[in-house]
Amino acid sequence: MGDVADKLAYFQAITGLQDPDLCTEILSAHGWDLESAISSITGADARRPSSSGVATTSVNQEPQDLGLVLPHNEPPGLAWKIITLPFSIISGSLGLISGAIGFGMWAASGVLSYSLGMIGLGNQGRAGTTPLVSVSQSAAEAMEFVSSFEREFGRTRPNFVEEGFMDALQRSRREYKLLFVYLHSPEHPDVPVFCERTLCNEMLTAFLNENFVSWGASVKASEGFKMSNSLKASRYPFCAVVMAATNQRIALLQQVEGPKSPEEIVTILQRVLDESAPVLVTARLEAEERRNSIRLREEQDAAYQAALEADQARERQRKEEQERLEREAAEAERKRKEEEEARERALQEAAEREAALAKLREEKALSLGAEPEKGPDVTQVLVRFPSGERKGRRFHCSATIQSLYDYVDSLGYLEFNSYSLVTNFPRNVYGQEKLSLSLQEAGLHPQASLFVELK
Repeated sequence: MGDVADKLAYFQAITGLQDPDLCTEILSAHGWDLESAISSITGADARRPSSSGVATTSVNQEPQDLGLVLPHNEPPGLAWKIITLPFSIISGSLGLISGAIGFGMWAASGVLSYSLGMIGLGNQGRAGTTPLVSVSQSAAEAMEFVSSFEREFGRTRPNFVEEGFMDALQRSRREYKLLFVYLHSPEHPDVPVFCERTLCNEMLTAFLNENFVSWGASVKASEGFKMSNSLKASRYPFCAVVMAATNQRIALLQQVEGPKSPEEIVTILQRVLDESAPVLVTARLEAEERRNSIRLREEQDAAYQAALEADQARERQRKEEQERLEREAAEAERKRKEEEEARERALQEAAEREAALAKLREEKALSLGAEPEKGPDVTQVLVRFPSGERKGRRFHCSATIQSLYDYVDSLGYLEFNSYSLVTNFPRNVYGQEKLSLSLQEAGLHPQASLFVELK
């Protein structure tokens, strides 16, 4: 037991983490291997720059659309605080750096977490900095969390975005919503019941999906662990509501620690929404005003340019109109001739086609020969058409199914090969494979009633 306590104390001293439960979970996940546990946090890498290479970037340019940002000196009416952590170098080359969480900077091991340019509040691609969690890695962690959460607790859940924290924060700004953060500690005894009964409650999930952008992470993953440190999560289950603040930070509007019922969570979140409403409305109005100003400037520039080019445009339009009329007249004459020729060809082709069909029907009628008289070897056939009309004829029992098709074709009611002859009881379709059968072989002797089924 003393060895466990010594390892826990040493781990806390190296990492600077004060929460013994969280440190115990991390060490337990790594089999109480101190080197492995510390490396998972610090991500030691000799190629990383020192903390002296990390600088806070101030915003010197006006972005096109800041989205939802906490106005300077205008916090919501609820209790709130700005989350920011000074960075420092821990244990020589291991260099764990806890940086400010904000619109672009939170760092570990002397590197920046994310470019401020990704959210429009800073310079993109600062030299000498490396992302703490690459876009693909942070997104992969988010997707793995969502997939694992859904496997364990089902599909009725908040719509956690499958992207890193900074991307989720950016999304909340674009949509003018607050960001709901859930940090998942899988080994905490209260967490499973909270997820099943509260977080996956239909009422709560519907409320969250309608009013918030939701982001979740496991404290065993890189971003989840660092967020738990930055938000100083001391008890689980842990939820928080944050929004972007000025000066490259986030504003913590509300945090909820420990198990709560769905009704309690909704009450808390509704209060946060109500008290944050002025900020949300102001952000929307300011963004709309910026868009309107840009649109107005563009319209004014376009009108000025149009005025400068008015004379040239009128002359050009006059010439183009004259040329257009001449082209249209020539095109209309050409189309008239083509249509006239097409009509003549269509009439000629229709007449030729009708003549060919009439000749073919006549040939089929002649191929049937004379209708035989009634007798034991004669089959009486009745054919019913889709219109309800019926036609009947006698055939010798040795006549083939093809003869029946020739008879129907000779009547001229239908196009060739557009139908099949069918019996109802029992249902039989006399298709191509049966054309050579005799009426007697096909079971249609001494009488048969068939109907025409269109294809």
